[in-house]
Amino acid sequence: MDLEPSPTTTSPEAGDLEEAVSVFVRHRNRLFGIAYRVLGSAVEAEDVVQEVWVRWQKTDRSVVLSPVAFLSSATTRLAINVAQSARVRRETYIGPWLPEPVDTSADPELGAQRAEALEMALLLVLERLSPAERAAYVLREAFDYAYPEIAEILQLSLVNVRKIVSRARKHLSEEQRGSVDAAEHRRLLSVFVAAAQTGDVASLEALLTPGIVSLSDGNGMRGCARIPVLGRARVAKMVTYPRLWRGAEPRLVDANGSTGVLVQRDGQAIAFMTLAASEEGVHQLMWVFSPSKIAAFIDSGSRNGVCRD
Repeated sequence: MDLEPSPTTTSPEAGDLEEAVSVFVRHRNRLFGIAYRVLGSAVEAEDVVQEVWVRWQKTDRSVVLSPVAFLSSATTRLAINVAQSARVRRETYIGPWLPEPVDTSADPELGAQRAEALEMALLLVLERLSPAERAAYVLREAFDYAYPEIAEILQLSLVNVRKIVSRARKHLSEEQRGSVDAAEHRRLLSVFVAAAQTGDVASLEALLTPGIVSLSDGNGMRGCARIPVLGRARVAKMVTYPRLWRGAEPRLVDANGSTGVLVQRDGQAIAFMTLAASEEGVHQLMWVFSPSKIAAFIDSGSRNGVCRD
């Protein structure tokens, strides 16, 4: 339930709460955007934002010089703590782990000034950085925070922060390839799905690079690949599996600032898929079969309000 002050209340305490709510709502999307990029999980990001809201209520706000700086710092530090514990939990995850996709149809940049570090493929690469490196990169590249601000948030020296961001950029540039524009990405998805549904292996192989890799996140679900599937022939054979597409209704959706495919059967979402592509073709497929992650994607489309009970 959203905590909203009564519009008829006029006491100083109520007025202060109204102001607290107003400030928090103004920056909420930014806070979610920071937490989500650091964690790769919409559910965990929401939990972080809710905890920040609780702390914001309990804080002596009269001494806070910059609410956005306070809220951003609290969000980042909490997200780093959660990311550190999440890394341990993911060691027992069965099969590939993929970020939870988020619906960005209403808020394409999740409150960021730029849509950096939002696409699924990049979020997956970010997982290879330490939580602190990830946070520094996100604050700098996605939200354009100045280095002194990042140093204060992370409680590190300015020199150290510059080195961390530089290392993160270098690591990511080594891992990433050039990508196609949004229109071409959407076209490739449409062609891919049409070919997969009809079992057109030749058309599929024409879309894929020789080193194509397909990752399926099901956390041990039956029938879900527990290891990456590599190579044109193997991937094309896998994605034309009749059982996946029988009675299925795929539709294009806005996800992570790009386009994805939500596969439904009998009104029930059963899979989410997106891809990464360069001028050479599609080089990565990302499938999410985990019911909890699909549910999180659907729920993210209605994300709003201040907080919940």
